[in-house]
Amino acid sequence: MAHHSSTAPLTTAGGLAALCLLTACAGYTPTPLPDTAALDAAVTPQPTSTLAPPEGDTGTVQTKWGPLSELDRDLVRKVRLASLWEMPMAQDAIQRADAARVRQISQEIAAQHHTLDRQVRDVAAKLRITLPVKPTEQQQAWMTDISGRSGPAYDATYVKWLRLAHGQIFGVIGTVRGTTQNTLVRRFSEQANAAVLNHQRLLESTGLTTPESFPTPPS
Repeated sequence: MAHHSSTAPLTTAGGLAALCLLTACAGYTPTPLPDTAALDAAVTPQPTSTLAPPEGDTGTVQTKWGPLSELDRDLVRKVRLASLWEMPMAQDAIQRADAARVRQISQEIAAQHHTLDRQVRDVAAKLRITLPVKPTEQQQAWMTDISGRSGPAYDATYVKWLRLAHGQIFGVIGTVRGTTQNTLVRRFSEQANAAVLNHQRLLESTGLTTPESFPTPPS
């Protein structure tokens, strides 16, 4: 994979911006989308109101890529939320991380999140999904915890929270990939899965994924 550099430093939590997820594993090719022109010809025209999400952006609606469920929208929004905090933190780590390896993997993570944010916004625009514009309270707490440290403690805390966050979204990706009837969301879930797995590997390559950085196993 080509290495991309991203040098914009993290300024304020309010400046949280993009996330971009490349299809990150070598040799990975996502499921191709069907020819939309053929789809347009095959799909029976419907009133505009049936293609737009209902009030509150909930429920299953029909699109030319197939039914769009609430779970489908949930994945798109969660990927967007990931970008809103992981992208600026990766940019920050490029400047502030103590270890050269942490700075190096942060360049890759930031570049891939930047690409994914374009992808997620494209999918959301096509499917008329309302996206969040700021991280959750938990994500903001992780950002504060990382930013408040320095030296090796900064590196360890950064790797811990990013790795935990990536692990949390795996279940959602797997469920959507296995259940969605929407071809656009299915392809996006494959891209997200490849990127999340690659980011996990990058984080683990730092040697900082100690037992303390793993969540407590369920009893």
